[in-house]
Amino acid sequence: MLTKKLVKKQLEKLPEEFSLDDLVEHLILVQKLESGLKDSEEGKVISDEELDQEVNKWFE
Repeated sequence: MLTKKLVKKQLEKLPEEFSLDDLVEHLILVQKLESGLKDSEEGKVISDEELDQEVNKWFE
């Protein structure tokens, strides 16, 4: 979940001029990274071996 504080911080990192698409893409990336970090902290991860097994199922 994005917060106003996080969005304001990210706005400061953007160049003086940017497109709306640039802003949206940047915020989507930040949200995905924040979500991934939260999942990792909560132990919601799988091992490389489990990932390999899941990917191999796609090609069966």
